[in-house]
Amino acid sequence: MNDAHPRPVTGHVPVLRLGDVLLVTLQGDLHDSTAQQLQQDLAETISRTGVRGVLIDISGVEIVDSFLGRVLAEIAAQAGLLAARTVVAGMRPAVAITLVELGLTLPGLSTALSTEAGMELLARQTPVSRPGSPRQESP
Repeated sequence: MNDAHPRPVTGHVPVLRLGDVLLVTLQGDLHDSTAQQLQQDLAETISRTGVRGVLIDISGVEIVDSFLGRVLAEIAAQAGLLAARTVVAGMRPAVAITLVELGLTLPGLSTALSTEAGMELLARQTPVSRPGSPRQESP
């Protein structure tokens, strides 16, 4: 199929592990049940694997409304509680304008222009200490 309309994300959003980072690519609209499942999948995967970062590529998302903004903020909050950082990559200018107009600040999220830049950002950030693990200090 080769149409320019966004496809709704239904069912399951794939989560790919790339080293210490989970990569999530959103395409089209995210429905309530899919968002809840994604949040649960990410929390379980972070807890099970001990990854230090979550990279969410939203370059395939045409419109970010208050629902998706809230979902992204909740994912960042959950990941932060599990000692992982969240980066959103590929935000279109119109999406950024909409988020500002809606007053959504997306606390706990960092942004990057591309997936590659997001991976670099997560690689540069200092590791977070996990409960029961020795604290790593920067030289």
